[in-house]
Amino acid sequence: MTNNILIENQYKRSSLFEKENVNYLVRILKRFNTVPKINNINIITSTSEPTIFRIVPNKSIIIGSSFLDKPILALVYLRYGIEWQLWYKAVNNEKEDATLCDLAALEVTRIFYNLLPKNDKEKLENLDDFLVNLIKSDSDLNTDAILKNKEIQSYHKLDTSNSVFKDSWKPIVENLAKPTEYLLMSGGDMRLNIDEIQLLNKYGCRPFPRPEAYTFASSTASSVSNFAYDKTDKVRSILIKNSLKKGFKKTTIEFSELLKSNLRKIFKLSEESEIIFSPSGTDSALQIAAITQIISDKEITHILVASDETGSGVASALQGCHFETTTALNIPIVKGERIKGFRDVDLIKIPFRDAKGALKTSAQVDEEVYNAVAKTNAQGRHVVLHTIDQSKLGYQSPTDDLITKLNAIEDLSIQIVVDGSQLRLDPKDIQNYLNKGYIVTITGSKFFTGPPYSGALLLPKSVNKVVQSIQNNVPEGLTQYYNHSDWPTSWFCANKLSEGFNYGSYMRWNAAIVEMTRYHKTPILYRNMGIEMFCNFIDDSIKDAIFLEPIYGDETRAKSYNSKEFGIRNIRTIFPFFILNNKGALPVEKVKKLYTLLNSDLSKQFEDSSIEIIRLAAQKCHIGQAVNVIYTNDLESAVLRISLGARVISESWVNRDISLFFRNIELQMTQITTTIKKIELILSNSELLD
Repeated sequence: MTNNILIENQYKRSSLFEKENVNYLVRILKRFNTVPKINNINIITSTSEPTIFRIVPNKSIIIGSSFLDKPILALVYLRYGIEWQLWYKAVNNEKEDATLCDLAALEVTRIFYNLLPKNDKEKLENLDDFLVNLIKSDSDLNTDAILKNKEIQSYHKLDTSNSVFKDSWKPIVENLAKPTEYLLMSGGDMRLNIDEIQLLNKYGCRPFPRPEAYTFASSTASSVSNFAYDKTDKVRSILIKNSLKKGFKKTTIEFSELLKSNLRKIFKLSEESEIIFSPSGTDSALQIAAITQIISDKEITHILVASDETGSGVASALQGCHFETTTALNIPIVKGERIKGFRDVDLIKIPFRDAKGALKTSAQVDEEVYNAVAKTNAQGRHVVLHTIDQSKLGYQSPTDDLITKLNAIEDLSIQIVVDGSQLRLDPKDIQNYLNKGYIVTITGSKFFTGPPYSGALLLPKSVNKVVQSIQNNVPEGLTQYYNHSDWPTSWFCANKLSEGFNYGSYMRWNAAIVEMTRYHKTPILYRNMGIEMFCNFIDDSIKDAIFLEPIYGDETRAKSYNSKEFGIRNIRTIFPFFILNNKGALPVEKVKKLYTLLNSDLSKQFEDSSIEIIRLAAQKCHIGQAVNVIYTNDLESAVLRISLGARVISESWVNRDISLFFRNIELQMTQITTTIKKIELILSNSELLD
């Protein structure tokens, strides 16, 4: 073995390391970081057998030195080998079960290959290689063929020709023989799909870490952090092992309950409150529509406050209509059509802005809400009032005084729902709402920067008790959207929903809960000081840039508690702004183009510039995506947003040192400065926006 070297100790100068290839190699190594980490498995290169690929079960992976001249090929083979070792450990080193390892490793590697950038796949296009040909095949991997395939067996030297594929393995492979990055983008809808060049989804982020980008997009969505990704990847390994030991169904139910238990601990929720996970915030709205229908015999009116700042599909969902072209269960549907089993409801929209684009005062919104509720109640209808805390532009409505006024209306049939999807709330805020009997919608993918989508409904004791006592079923069409396992097992109404489990939703919530836990580990004094320090800097930076115009003022935030008491909901953490040119604000399409350019490497467009400009152009800056807002009567524009995310705090506290904590926050402030400078760079090269 003298010619075998651990891969990280293998560095031999060749043409591969020429200047133009170094960045390419770095990118490949970054992607290798998404491969599972397995203890006590060495990756060894062999110079004596340059074409060898060998898996030594539970010990090592040997890869010939010639593979290193084709980094993408090496990456594919190593992904296969590491996945094989992961499953072999899970079957407790049982040689007769090696066929499961073969099949699972092939399935994972096939998906991993499909998630590679187009340019990388092209490097394997003309390569006649057994493993590459196998995973590139469009047909499903045939179990019987794999059992008898001598070439696959030659990788590990274990004879699996007499093995039998057990029935109990099937759901484990179907649900868990998938790379973690694939799970994090599954079980949602088309908006989670990534493009084949940049590997970015509709929200400008990836289902695996993207540390090269400056990320202040928590008002929209963020790429998963390295920390949360690694923790979630480890959970997948544990779930595989537990599923093989205790059974898939039992393991999955225990995992779902553990996630809910962890959420309860974070927000200090009562066991009598109920949690329902949903694939997205819009799915949560659909769940509310269904729950309202089964508990109320009256005609229903949904009053949607901040209708211009909620998710684009929320209004459709509340009316029981399809809001996308596919469901989270990957069932094609017709957007806009009524979902089977939903009855007619009324919907009253109350936007934050008037027809001219001006922001209404709190008093104006309160008056509209009161009139809508009073009129609907007079008609004998049941009111579902959807309030918001906070919107995508950082507003709360209606006021607490308005709610007090509503409570004085006689014989009012009302359910209040708080849209807390941004989750810029402290545990005391959540508890306060639930104690009042309000339903609260949350996501783990906004402030807490978990992967999009991770939605949930928090139901108070009063609502949970009513639903448990009812023998009605949810609308029949919801079988296209949810599994029975997504809903509380004690609820009769959900018994006819589909069988199965949404592992994408579970894994996204796992990543979000990881972020929530480490955020709350930061001592509250430093956490709150860091929040104020960082947000004050964003505010000053935007106001100092003459080409940016904030749309927020120095308004006093609505406070439900003693004004001397700090709370995340009592300070502005989302900072929306117009982008100006010499004619006023940029029009909508140019704002959207600038948003995309800001999140891209533009260095090629500035090759003849100074090194400082090239570095600035290369830096990817991900901020909150465009929201259409009227600038003047004659100009429709859009605002972008820079937002505080929980990671700003938790990643600054990583050393658990006070002085380093504030220094780390200051370093992230310099990223804000860079982001604003890159906006200016794009504006001063206006041809980029054409």
